Amino acid sequence: MLHFNRCQHLKQIAQKCFSSTHVKTDKHAQLFLSRTFALAELRKSWHSIYSLVGDKNIILMGPPGAGKTTVGRIIGQKLGCCVIDVDDDILEKTWNMSVSEKLQDVGNEQFLEEEGKAVLNFSASGSVISLTGSNPLHEASMRHLKKNGIIVYLDVPPIDIVSRLKLMKIDRIVGQNSGTSVKDLLKFRRQYYKKWYDTRVLCENGASPEEVADKVLNAVKRYQDVDSETFISTRHIWPKDCEQKVPTKFFSEAVTEGLAPDGGLFVPEKEFPKLNFGEWKSLVGATYIERAQILLEKCIHPADIPASRLGEMIETAYGENFACSKIAPVRHLSGNQFILELFHGPTGSFKDLSLQLMPHLFAHCIPPSCNYMILVATSGDTGSAVLNGFSRLSKNDKQRIAVATFFPEDGVSDFQKAQIIGSQNENGWAVGVTSDFDFCQTSIKRIFQDSDFTGFLTVEYGTVLSSANSINWGRLLPQVVYHASAYLDLVSQGFISFGSPVDVCIPTGNFGNILAAVYAKTMGIPIRKFICASNQNHVLTDFIKTGHYDLRERKLAQTFSPAIDILKSSNLERHLHLMANKDGQLMTRLFNQLEEQHHFQIEKILVEKIQQDFVADWCSEGECLAAIHSTYNTSGYILDPHTAVAKVVADRMQDKTCPVIVSSTAHYSKFAPAIMQALKIKEISQTSSSQVYLLSSYNALPPPHEALLERTKQQGNMECQVCAADVNVLKSHVEKLAQNHFI
Repeated sequence: MLHFNRCQHLKQIAQKCFSSTHVKTDKHAQLFLSRTFALAELRKSWHSIYSLVGDKNIILMGPPGAGKTTVGRIIGQKLGCCVIDVDDDILEKTWNMSVSEKLQDVGNEQFLEEEGKAVLNFSASGSVISLTGSNPLHEASMRHLKKNGIIVYLDVPPIDIVSRLKLMKIDRIVGQNSGTSVKDLLKFRRQYYKKWYDTRVLCENGASPEEVADKVLNAVKRYQDVDSETFISTRHIWPKDCEQKVPTKFFSEAVTEGLAPDGGLFVPEKEFPKLNFGEWKSLVGATYIERAQILLEKCIHPADIPASRLGEMIETAYGENFACSKIAPVRHLSGNQFILELFHGPTGSFKDLSLQLMPHLFAHCIPPSCNYMILVATSGDTGSAVLNGFSRLSKNDKQRIAVATFFPEDGVSDFQKAQIIGSQNENGWAVGVTSDFDFCQTSIKRIFQDSDFTGFLTVEYGTVLSSANSINWGRLLPQVVYHASAYLDLVSQGFISFGSPVDVCIPTGNFGNILAAVYAKTMGIPIRKFICASNQNHVLTDFIKTGHYDLRERKLAQTFSPAIDILKSSNLERHLHLMANKDGQLMTRLFNQLEEQHHFQIEKILVEKIQQDFVADWCSEGECLAAIHSTYNTSGYILDPHTAVAKVVADRMQDKTCPVIVSSTAHYSKFAPAIMQALKIKEISQTSSSQVYLLSSYNALPPPHEALLERTKQQGNMECQVCAADVNVLKSHVEKLAQNHFI
């Protein structure tokens, strides 16, 4: 076996390496690779930041032309450690011939096998290893390397790789047969690179090898520092004693717990990760799935969910479950207005964009020996999306995760109600409540904070409670992706150049969707203004204009846009926490006051800070219907009522100096009566099923939603329980469901 090992003092001090390395081959030949370390002592302070862990190797993986060899040498110089190039130091010395000669001699398949055997007969520690482009195709050798290494994927856009290979005058790579283009082969190999890496480095066009090397070291540092990315409650009060330990949670804990113990919401302790200009530009030509993988990898530490596993979840979530291959396409409506279509998922609303993924995140994060009951309050769309998402888990996961959805019995559209009830399955149930959404949401929060009840469920049924509403960080985070993706699509389609600002207009109730856009801006998307659009329940509009959140004398109105019929906006707390420089004491005071006195007022300086980025207005029922009618007449496009609310407000508030992206949060089929009233279609007394089919016969955009049409055939097949507006009654339902499912 060929063996590269550290000298004795490297084992004692992880940051240093040896000046010579002993290599043992099967023929017992000896080879010494000299390395000079004149600057080693000067790098001690640097090494205290960037260090190898124990005897782990840094393994650079990527396609040919990615710069693995050059970057590996730079990293070796920085760390003062051994650099091993698999091509030069392993393969050619094992074979006594060049790699190209070997490939020509044995052909593609045999070459991969011989290459794998050579790597299996090699070991190293404390080194930087540059793989060949084809190493990842051999499973056994990659498992061998992974045991003692951190695999860093140098992710270079394929178009750049093709250009580099031309400059290098390389016209054939391993696995390339006649008739196979380099681009196609690179696409084929990508699945193997994604399978093996521990951390990824985006190598944007124009980045120097030195810059990439620094990125690799930063990525390795992040990978090793498992305690670096933690979450705090929005109501956390920072200790006066700087040495006092702050109670933090990891991503996996924030996802499984849902709500913080003090009643606050979990937020990252540190700032959101940022992508630089070049990294964003490299995503312009990427698919939605590729964008999601890269952005979410930045936000989820691999200690919580390994990158390869996260990639599998994302591909499962957005693979075949969406009617449009672009997942969340952007459509030009007219003038400077664009529609972000967020309704192509299986239940026809924007909730699918997060709730096709969130159940997989949740199932991965929970302890294997625990049962979990997910409690969800829905104002219409969340219920069916949660039930659908959790029904797609594996059989084993469905046995230990159950869902209870509470919805206002008379506060959702007929279609939404039928959809929620029809989405019930072996691990998910719907419960109607004779009250409004705010009661459902507040009751669930109270249940979480009732330690006697939650403790009883744990002892009696081995069941822990959690949430899948946007109060859960795992539900909110995936929404960041589609706001970023929408901007990148406008760049890709040539409507704007990267760096040009856009406004976003979002129908807003619980503040999660618009908050996700704020986080997208934090990561580097140049959003100028956030336009908050309300219906007649315009508490948020009033708050953004005045700083006074006032529920006194305010009753919830039922509107054509029920998903935003909300008065208590949960995610506003997260945004205020961000704007108030993470002042948990202020959040505690404000939201306790809201609970007890039904209003609060923030200071003028904080109002002005919010108004730097936010504008807001509201839309009447008549204006909503008129917008649906006029938009259809002028463009043949049917807006759902929530999108119509946003369009009315965008028309009124946006100054037309830059594009505005209007979030279309649901497919119009879910609100057929309102659409038929808006379009003045007389057959309004038909059943909700026949209304949906009638609308689908119109030659309109967007096209009919096949999954929703299919759902109409199943209406009336199932019933659900209905309970009184009493928290104790909701508790009894929760206990009964836990007993039936888990015992």
